[in-house]
Amino acid sequence: MTSTTAAPSAPTIEVEALTKVYGGLPAVDGLTFSVRPGAVTGFLGPNGAGKTTTIRMLLGLATPTSGRALVGGRSYREHRRPATVVGSSLEPGFHPGRTGIDHLRAFAAPCGVGLARCRELVSLVGLDGAERQRVGGYSMGMRQRLGLATALLGDPPVIVLDEPANGLDPQGIVWLRQLLRQFAGEGRTVLVSSHVLREVQHTVDDVVIVARGRLVHASSLAGLADLAETATYVSSPDGAALRRLVEQQAWRVEPHESGLLVRDVAAAHVGDAAFAAGVPLHRLEARDVDLEEVFLRLTTPGAVPVVPATAGVR
Repeated sequence: MTSTTAAPSAPTIEVEALTKVYGGLPAVDGLTFSVRPGAVTGFLGPNGAGKTTTIRMLLGLATPTSGRALVGGRSYREHRRPATVVGSSLEPGFHPGRTGIDHLRAFAAPCGVGLARCRELVSLVGLDGAERQRVGGYSMGMRQRLGLATALLGDPPVIVLDEPANGLDPQGIVWLRQLLRQFAGEGRTVLVSSHVLREVQHTVDDVVIVARGRLVHASSLAGLADLAETATYVSSPDGAALRRLVEQQAWRVEPHESGLLVRDVAAAHVGDAAFAAGVPLHRLEARDVDLEEVFLRLTTPGAVPVVPATAGVR
């Protein structure tokens, strides 16, 4: 890792009753959550859920209608050198005629760093050999990497990234995941937005899920998994006996592959019941928790908030 290790006492992000109204309609509606140091928090929701508007208010790019968004107890603008406290990549704007290294140099002075830091970050984000190319010729993935390098110029203890995996190939996503995990391991506060849970579920520790501008769930990733149904796949050479067992147990099932998917029943219980009833089984498998299904259920219009609590394990 080429950046300086952040202090363990990185600031907490605190969003308190945050509201933003455009044209009489709330884009963000009374949003409250916090993001802890030493963890990667996924800020999740469908497109139009209010994620980018929330981040813009956090970064002082939009003024809240009411409520507040703080970093270390202060608004972004109250920090003397905010780029050294919060590094962000939000809808990055690049001058197409500038080279990658010149783009970084343009943002280096407010962060109090020089050319050496710019070159260090070019290497960190994997743009070696492309730093002298004009940004107008960069792919979307290359622009994402350059945006991340820009966010890291001031070696900030707080990192806020809006949809950072857009445009990255599978190898790039693995690289980003490892980098974010390393930032959290250094004690930094990391907030990453996405509209696809599957994109970040192997990266994040905590989740904050919003829909229609409101909080619908906030917990650890394990807490989100607790909302998923247990499922067991089972197949038998004696289909009639298996169907009788299902009816006796009043299990909720659906046809799946060449057998049945038993909803909300653990594999051990299905196996014990089949053994007691003398039903032979060819396959008995606990199926992985489908967090994407939980995410879609929480963000469907009309869904009731499940855990409207502060994100992060205290």
